Amino acid sequence: MNFSDAKNEIVRLLSRVNSKDLPRLIDWMKNSDEVDDGLVDNQKVILQSISEDLRTCLPLEAVLSSESLAIQKTQQNPQPTLHVDAFLYDEETVDTLCEEGKMSRNYCLNCGTHRTAPLEFISHSFSILELQFIFQHVLPDLTGRLVVDVGSRLGAVLYGGYLYSSAARLVGVEISAEFVRLQNMAVEKYGFSDRIQVIHADISTQDSLLQNADVLIMNNVFEYFLQPNDQMKAWYFIVDNFRKNGALLVTVPSLQEALSSHQGGLNLSQWVEELPLDYNVYLGKDGDPDAFKNVHLYRVL
Repeated sequence: MNFSDAKNEIVRLLSRVNSKDLPRLIDWMKNSDEVDDGLVDNQKVILQSISEDLRTCLPLEAVLSSESLAIQKTQQNPQPTLHVDAFLYDEETVDTLCEEGKMSRNYCLNCGTHRTAPLEFISHSFSILELQFIFQHVLPDLTGRLVVDVGSRLGAVLYGGYLYSSAARLVGVEISAEFVRLQNMAVEKYGFSDRIQVIHADISTQDSLLQNADVLIMNNVFEYFLQPNDQMKAWYFIVDNFRKNGALLVTVPSLQEALSSHQGGLNLSQWVEELPLDYNVYLGKDGDPDAFKNVHLYRVL
């Protein structure tokens, strides 16, 4: 049992005791910095260390100059949008950067006035808490399983899967040579090469890998990086090859939202069924159930 599960178990057991003081005690345990500080798990510490390493290698927005389409689409959003990688920058780090004037949560509605509105933040990576949620509460025991991350980018899913699951193999497929280099750097430094592999390729060349995958993870994979026609080609390729009965698919956003703008579409009901998730798990005082609601789980039929 990890530290977060242990804390949940303590809260569960205490809630069964009949005492007028229990509500205050349970509230204290859920929100106390003292308790959380004593239950920091080693996995989270390692992930934070990897995050700090990668942060020094990238510009603030963690978008490379070669990602021209992603930059263009971000600029075209109706509401001003800033890419803030959730694996690199948690809420506390964002607050610090804002205080230092290196980042802002708001934009000016009329230059020269005090009228401002909040920026929309978008991330192409899962946060550390989201990784913990996915591997400890969304997916089942992954012993002996092959997990594939489409567009692995910084490798957050791979590191999270290595530390928070017993998956036999974790394979990231990434088209950017620069991001592949960064992932391999982290894999080597932290000794993850026994279970993690990063493939420098377009996912549409990986039919055999998809056919053998037990779990496929896709986080904002195509919308910001491919033109609409290419997005549909990629989706059809995945549907044609990720067909193992009972295999699991984790997506952000939902498949319905990801495919809503594409004419013709795919018959999802003949490919997968969505499985219900409990988004109200307790992962510490910084946990955000609303953020977890972007995660969707499907089973291949």
